[in-house]
Amino acid sequence: MANSSTPPALLPWQPTHPFWMIGSQEGAHGPGVRSSSHGGLKTDGQAPQRILVVDDDPAILNVWRRVLGQRSRPSSLDNLEKKLFGANPPASSPDVGFSIDTASQGMEGYQKVISALEEGRPYTFAIVDMRMPPGWDGLETIIHMLEKDPRLEVAICSAFSDITREEVAQRVGRADLQWLRKPFDLEVARELARKLSDHGLQRRHSR
Repeated sequence: MANSSTPPALLPWQPTHPFWMIGSQEGAHGPGVRSSSHGGLKTDGQAPQRILVVDDDPAILNVWRRVLGQRSRPSSLDNLEKKLFGANPPASSPDVGFSIDTASQGMEGYQKVISALEEGRPYTFAIVDMRMPPGWDGLETIIHMLEKDPRLEVAICSAFSDITREEVAQRVGRADLQWLRKPFDLEVARELARKLSDHGLQRRHSR
């Protein structure tokens, strides 16, 4: 885990949008980012894909449920979005409907990955915060998750990181990790989810 005495560093990129940046080399709308015919979309007779979000901030977990989950909309979430994203947050998108599990600590998320495998219904992808005191940080969480489920697609969502993106990729063993910087635009979060869904399904089906 990162040394607590190390001062936090900004994630190693500069956003091109006031709210967000996906950490791919091409940027948010470059090659490889596309809408999917199946990326988490719920069609008649088709169960939504299972995904996992790990973050120690309950407000962020609620936003992810709002962005990617089912379309119920309590007024409390309207108020939360106004606080986090301004007076006029984007409207709900009717085409996204993942089945979302959440965890507030890394070890809890790791245990949910194990349970999903045992049930025969593994997660298509996981979105993991980087700093989650007092337990595992995001890096340790991802390493443990991938030890149990090497085909899990993973993205990091964080405002700060104590180590560089290159160091994370080296330790995790994946150069294609996706990054989303907080705070983020809701439509961009949906687009990232579609990309993760595409990659996650391809990884599951590969030998």
